Amino acid sequence: MKYHIILFDADMTLFDFEKAEALALQRTLQAHGYPSDFDTCQAYRQINESLWRAFERQEVTKEELLAQRFTRFFKAVGIDGDGAAFNQEYLYALGDGAFLLPGALELCQNLYGRCRMYIVTNGVTQTQRRRLAASPLKGYMDGIFVSEETGFQKPRKEFFDYVFGSIALADLKHVIIVGDSLTSDIQGGINAGIDSCWYNPKGLPNYGGIPCTYEIARLCQLEEIIK
Repeated sequence: MKYHIILFDADMTLFDFEKAEALALQRTLQAHGYPSDFDTCQAYRQINESLWRAFERQEVTKEELLAQRFTRFFKAVGIDGDGAAFNQEYLYALGDGAFLLPGALELCQNLYGRCRMYIVTNGVTQTQRRRLAASPLKGYMDGIFVSEETGFQKPRKEFFDYVFGSIALADLKHVIIVGDSLTSDIQGGINAGIDSCWYNPKGLPNYGGIPCTYEIARLCQLEEIIK
């Protein structure tokens, strides 16, 4: 095997976060009698996405992100509600969304026993661990590393130093990170000094010009790269 250790991003790499997010958001909004139409949900996604990108750039902390996103969203759409309390309800609902992307389970089954596989994520610890525990992937992963627990977020080198130290890794040439985010996963691989594979099922252009070692459109293509 060319790679002995695979670091998988979680959301939109193995897990269908868009589906989980949509269901959790609608469920929580409807529980309070708030609007849950497409435009309202899209407004939240834009605010949430901008805060996560700011988190990657170290412009906000995880605590600030979680405290502000629904407060900003409520203000934007004219909802009179407690954003912090709503965030807790939403996170719990999100933890139930253990939906996998096509090919994710089959890939992990095929690679199991041939290499070590870990999840590396910037998500919320409680939510990400619940989703993994509820998914069929739990029996194939050797561990999960969440930014909240490491004290650093992707793409920072310190995040990966924590991971490598935890799994007692000294040789980086047989390690690869796989993810859908150029700024988080692929840039993280560059910062960590490891190879990277950009999962790009929609064929998006690489506007930032962030170099990756490989690019795939389907998860099943990763198996040949690993071998």
